[in-house]
Amino acid sequence: MAILILGLTLFFSVHSVRIVADDWRTRFIESKGKLAWRGIYSVLSLAGLALIIYGFGMSRADPVFLWNPPLWTRHVTALLVLFAFFLLAAGNIPNNHFKAKLGHPMFLGIKVWAFAHLIANGRLGDVLLFGTFLVWSIIGYSAARKRDRKAGVVYEAGSAAGTAMAVSAGTLLYALFAFSLHSLLIGVPTF
Repeated sequence: MAILILGLTLFFSVHSVRIVADDWRTRFIESKGKLAWRGIYSVLSLAGLALIIYGFGMSRADPVFLWNPPLWTRHVTALLVLFAFFLLAAGNIPNNHFKAKLGHPMFLGIKVWAFAHLIANGRLGDVLLFGTFLVWSIIGYSAARKRDRKAGVVYEAGSAAGTAMAVSAGTLLYALFAFSLHSLLIGVPTF
């Protein structure tokens, strides 16, 4: 469990700089350059992610069960994750209604994804992993919206075409992940 916690700490420390030290981040980028920031950010993020993956695998090999979720939660999770993929795609596709209304749909997609996995998994490793993602996304979304208000950010109106692209891309990625990649990468079939 220690490796999982170390990975989560490293990964989310890097991903929380903008939340807790945005001014420091800006000064660093101004003095060292965007390329240096991206390099350090990427290396530390990948190291944290590798530790998370390894630590989570170890937690699954020797699980500590906190509760046994009912079977129906898997079906709810599958549906919620579809909506999470819509939101994740909307964060990267311009001119969609999700982004126009929500501002930061990727944070909300992570929230939905994490919550969905929490209700369907009752092991300690799952609670640590998905719980940390859930808490971070709640804090991150709040901080991002606060920055937006302070800067007077106004998101461009969404279009039907942009929204359709976000939903289509989210559906395609969901299908790819649910029917192939989840089993391949995580070792657990979705259906």
